Amino acid sequence: MSAPERIPPRSVTTDTTPDVTADEPLVRLLTEGELTVRGRIPDASNAALYCTVAHEGRETACVYKPVAGERPLWDFPDGDLARREVAAYAVSEATGWGLVPPTVLRDGPYGEGMVQQWIETAPETAPDTGLLALVDREEPEPGWKAIGFAEVGEGRTALLVHADDARLRRLAVLDAVINNADRKGGHLLPAAGRLYGIDHGVTFHTENKLRTLLWGWAGEPLTEEALAVLGGLREALRDGGGLATRLAELITPAETDAVRARVDALLAAGTHPEPGGEWPAIPWPPV
Repeated sequence: MSAPERIPPRSVTTDTTPDVTADEPLVRLLTEGELTVRGRIPDASNAALYCTVAHEGRETACVYKPVAGERPLWDFPDGDLARREVAAYAVSEATGWGLVPPTVLRDGPYGEGMVQQWIETAPETAPDTGLLALVDREEPEPGWKAIGFAEVGEGRTALLVHADDARLRRLAVLDAVINNADRKGGHLLPAAGRLYGIDHGVTFHTENKLRTLLWGWAGEPLTEEALAVLGGLREALRDGGGLATRLAELITPAETDAVRARVDALLAAGTHPEPGGEWPAIPWPPV
């Protein structure tokens, strides 16, 4: 696939029926609107294009990741990353937490791909501000959770911590359900009092591949809210359930069964998962 910055931007429309979500007009806009490429997002490991989408007088910015621009991954041989991103959105919506920006699968200028609402973060709310920190301490201060020690140069180490934030804790539960193998600091987007997680292409594997910065609650009891949400997911994942039906369109049957097994395991344990040891616990680079 040629680099989009060397190709004149093009537009495309589609008649695909949108998913029904809490923000159906926005999902309809992302699905049915005229998609125009404005530029390429730098530093992305796969093709990620900044676009606008317009429909019936409404317009919004979005990210378009065409399947044709994905690099093959030996450990994710089934399906494509775009469908996994849409599946992560479907699970997020089923929780009621709204942790993933509206995400659809549709045709685009470079073929089928994932289209997701662009989340604008102000400079003072950079992804790591107030959520992640390096501190020169052995233990975290109140309001923070320890992740682990990191080298900071000249033979020195510092403690990497994340905020003891309810929004992050919900995201940690979501990541455990979808088996997120790449929860980095740069994938956390605070905006207007909300927190979104993005970049969910390496998720839903049948083997345990959870890699995240959000280990601060490892082994601690799940909140009553989380247990109630997981119980709702269990029902939605039963054969014929709405979430099970949607996931069947996006990931393999074995992967859907693995989602069910992870939900059951979380409910049975009643605690946040802990690093398993057979897989690096923290993604690299971490931010």
